[in-house]
This record gives sequence, C-alpha cells and structure tokens, in this order.
Amino acid sequence: MNAPTCFSLSSTEDHVAHLVLNRPDTLNTMHPTFWRELDEVLTKLHTEGTARALVISSTGKHFSAGMALETFSGAIAMDDQSPEGRAAIFDLLTDMQATFTKIENLRFPVICAIQGGCIGGAVDMVTAACIRYATADAFFCIQEINIGMVADVGTLQRLPKLIPFAVVKEMAYTGRRLPAARALAYGLVNEVFDTPEAMLAAALQCAKEIASKPPIAIWGTKQAVTYARDHSVEDSLRQMGWLQGAIWSNAHVRESIGAMKEKRAGSFTPLSALQPFKALG
Repeated sequence: MNAPTCFSLSSTEDHVAHLVLNRPDTLNTMHPTFWRELDEVLTKLHTEGTARALVISSTGKHFSAGMALETFSGAIAMDDQSPEGRAAIFDLLTDMQATFTKIENLRFPVICAIQGGCIGGAVDMVTAACIRYATADAFFCIQEINIGMVADVGTLQRLPKLIPFAVVKEMAYTGRRLPAARALAYGLVNEVFDTPEAMLAAALQCAKEIASKPPIAIWGTKQAVTYARDHSVEDSLRQMGWLQGAIWSNAHVRESIGAMKEKRAGSFTPLSALQPFKALG
C-alpha cells in the first residue's frame, strides 16, 4: 500500500493505531481518493492483528465537511436517466457503505475524536465507531437533506441505534446542527472537552486502556455488544454462550488477575494475522 495522502497513520508501543485526517485546507472532505485510502488503511489494520485499538482524529477547523461536492459532478457518475444507471447507483452506494462498515467490523474498538463540524458523510463515518469524544465547539449535521438528497452511507441506519428516534428525525428532516452539549446529553458522544488537545489526549488514553486488555477478550466483547444491539436478549445470550465457549482462556484470566495484583502491564497473545483466502495457494 502506498503512503496515504488524505491521512497520516501511526502506532504506539501500546498497540494503539492513530489515523489522522490531514487535509484541513479542504476541510477534510471525502473524495474518491479519501475512500480508497481509508479502505486500504482499514483493511491493513484489520488483517495485521497488531493494533488493539484505533483512534481517528482530524486537523483544522472541522473534523470533516463530508463528501466533496465536486465529486458528484466529476468522479462519480449518478445516472438517473435509465433503470440501468439507477441500478448502478445502488451498486456504487453499496461499495461506499462497505468502507464505513469496515470501521464497525474491525477486530478492535475505534474511538473518534471530533472537533468542529462533523458534517454529512462524516456523521456516517463516526456512527460506525465504538466511542466518540468531542470538543465543546463540535456539531453534527445531516447535511444531505440541505443539498436535496437522502443520507445514504450509514447515518440513517446507525444513528437511531445511538440517540432518540425523534432527534434523528429532526436532524434528518431539517438539516439542523446538533451541538456537542446536546450530543452528550443524548449519548452520541461520551465526553466533551474544552480543547482539541485535551480531547485527543483522552481518546489516546482510552485506547491505551483498551489495548492493555487481552485482545481476544476485547474482540469477543465487541462481537457480543454489536450482536446484542440488533438481536433479542434471548438470542444474544445464546450467542454469548457460543462465543465464550469459543474464546475462553484460563491463561488470560490468570494473567489479567496477576497483572492487576502486581500493578504491572499484562502480557497477552496478539490477534492472529489474517490472509485473504484468495491469496492462499
């Protein structure tokens, strides 16, 4: 993978990966290169198995102003003149949706640190994360309705799982901004900070704490929580039994308790590196 131009990616000795949107001159808008590079970065992190938590932060005034508007008149052809063209819109959106779904499906938790505007496609992206921190000046906006379209890459599907349905409708129908204080009250963000620096420090600290736990136990917890969101309690308890039986480790429990008593970092087996089936042979 070539070095990304829309992001910088780093990792710490604590197994925390840090992805930074680094195009503040364009308000970190999302054009085709953004989507391609994000997909490549997420795939790399997912398959390597070395990262145990991911922080996504940004630079400049806004976290992201969403989809680059010029994309609709240039790189992306939205042909509404034929049934074949409209069918192609479906396939295009499916491909775009899959990239943000990779955030949700990563083998480890994702924390978004959001300053300023989180607009349009950026809301699609952060709702796929596990934890969201924000600055006091942050706001969330379903911008799509303001430009004559329906939000289509995950916001309308994931946001109702996070905040009251009536609030989602208000945002989606009006395009109004949801300020950080209200987002905190509704549970969209976990905490609000006075400065971007304090927010990022807290996000990295949270990621470090997550990364200190057994990676397979974090993997299992993420699997269980995500499944429970979309299924009944009875089905989720049954899934939990299968899951726990598959990943239980006496060694990890002993090491966790020992590390806690001895006030030291635990030593745990990393997740296995993955290799696509089509690359085998």
